[in-house]
Amino acid sequence: MNADELRWFLALAKTEQVTAAAHELYLSQPTLSRALARLERELGAPLFDRDGRRLRLNQYGRILREHAGRALAELDTARRRIDALTDPDTGLVRLAFLHSFGAWLVPDLLREYRARAPRVRFALSQDVAEVVVASLREGHADLALTSPRPDGDDLAWHPVHSERLCLAVPPDHPLATQRRVPLASVAAEPFIVLRADTGLRRITDQLCRDAGFEPTVALDSSDLQTVRALVGAGLGIAIVPEPHAPEPHATDEPAGPAYLTLTDAGAGRTIGLCWVAQRPLSPPVVAFRDHVEGWARLSLPR
Repeated sequence: MNADELRWFLALAKTEQVTAAAHELYLSQPTLSRALARLERELGAPLFDRDGRRLRLNQYGRILREHAGRALAELDTARRRIDALTDPDTGLVRLAFLHSFGAWLVPDLLREYRARAPRVRFALSQDVAEVVVASLREGHADLALTSPRPDGDDLAWHPVHSERLCLAVPPDHPLATQRRVPLASVAAEPFIVLRADTGLRRITDQLCRDAGFEPTVALDSSDLQTVRALVGAGLGIAIVPEPHAPEPHATDEPAGPAYLTLTDAGAGRTIGLCWVAQRPLSPPVVAFRDHVEGWARLSLPR
């Protein structure tokens, strides 16, 4: 079996439809069907159960899916390392990060680094914490910026930045003129939160538990800017990072939230850079990691 056949198989395993997989891979259906037949003959076992025109991944297919993903990730790593050794100044860095870091942290880091290494290429991906960490473990990313620190001894972690969390309330909220509040003072309020698979949601839930209550969730979202907008529209309150710059508003838009400092211990989050500890990193990835660690020494409180 070759790498292309494994990639085609993984596309089939995801869609379980020859038509959909062929369209995704820009292949003809007969070409994909013949490749699957060759793969099954080579392995001596069917990889899918057939149900009319529908495919169902079976126990043999699930085993191959697990190992094929790891094998392709290793091949990609080898290719990148060879490319980097051939010309380390033109290598590729695959960086995954949380959505909320795309507006300030990632641009700051890349702007400074590209000034020093303009020919290094970056492949950027952003998602919620759970997906970012999975992407790193599965070999789809070299480095990840996330918060809080992921569980597991397989990942190395370097703190990059400490971010204070605050309470966002509608501009006409009774507390909007206050500067500092304890979280317990809004225990009865409706909360707008991020989805359960996000890092900030886990921090929010823990802060509320530490304050002695479970938040009443009015709305949830996967996007921090949407959460801020919903608070500004008067639909609830939220725990969010302090804004890094004044939030612009058009004259016909409602005012944004008011931000109050939380007096609770632990009302903050540490952003960190992580990578798979035992996976070799290419020279461009190591150089960018060193750059981020140097940036962090200036950012973190002493």
